[in-house]
Amino acid sequence: MSQEKTHDLHDFMHQLSNEMAAEYDRIQKRATEDPGTAGDQGEENWTELLRGWLPRTYEVVTKGRIISQDGRTSPQVDVLVLKSVYPEKLLNKKLYLAAGVAAAFECKTTLTAAHIEKSVKTCIEVKNLYPVREGTPYKELHTPVVYGLLAHSHSWKRPKSTPEDNIERKLRKADNLHASHPRECVDMLCIADFGTWISGKLTFIYPSPPSVSDGSSLNQWRDFQYVLEGAAQTTYVRHTRFHDKQTKNFTPIGTLISNLSRRLAWEDVALRDLVDYYQITKIGGVGMGGFRDWPISIYSQDVINRIKSSGLLPKTTTWDEWQIAFNIH
Repeated sequence: MSQEKTHDLHDFMHQLSNEMAAEYDRIQKRATEDPGTAGDQGEENWTELLRGWLPRTYEVVTKGRIISQDGRTSPQVDVLVLKSVYPEKLLNKKLYLAAGVAAAFECKTTLTAAHIEKSVKTCIEVKNLYPVREGTPYKELHTPVVYGLLAHSHSWKRPKSTPEDNIERKLRKADNLHASHPRECVDMLCIADFGTWISGKLTFIYPSPPSVSDGSSLNQWRDFQYVLEGAAQTTYVRHTRFHDKQTKNFTPIGTLISNLSRRLAWEDVALRDLVDYYQITKIGGVGMGGFRDWPISIYSQDVINRIKSSGLLPKTTTWDEWQIAFNIH
């Protein structure tokens, strides 16, 4: 019986996963002798992966700080993805202009709970270097920079350990404690040998329209008399092999590449055809996650007024910045 063919992209993702696992084993042999060098080697692994799978127009560099337009700086970040417009003369200055940074990542060889909380705090510092944007739900729920945490493996490997629950519980706890707006959420957390968590933003959380029998009108509903307090929700969608509907060719790295490309494509239109291709080939797998509710006050008054006057807005395209509920950006 002939074996069912897989798409070549799935094969590439499995190759990447095997390479990352082999690198982790190699690095760990001498990690106790020189933890600093081990960390540097791990960063180089992720740098090479991103260089190989992001468009060639992006420049991927290691170890630097981000500087805002008013001179504030971030903590040091392990890996930065720079836009194609970034000035060549400044590529090696280790202080990177915020407007030219597309993504920033912290890298760990073996993830711990402390790393997760620190990453959430650093993410907030980085994202607050950028001016607050207004005009659409997408702009107001996101910053132009993508922020993530990357690791080869994790520390929860004792018998009866529950790494999936431990990671998610710590991520959600740190998010609830420190993030004061949806735009401050960590965009992705990838553990190469285990799973990937992706931040999602859901807009316009409405109740069902009132029935005619209760004397209410659709206009009243649209005027916000029947709108729930929450106007948005955030979620961390976990993609692991334990999902009962997970695709058979799932890899955490495939999910990372697919979703990182999607986040970049909201700001970089040239990436969108490739992102659609990744979605059709299903290299991102499937996931699930719980929700955090946010009040209507997270939006600007202009967006609030438009929601009130228009009610549920129809979805027009995949890349519509006014998408209705349950469309995850």
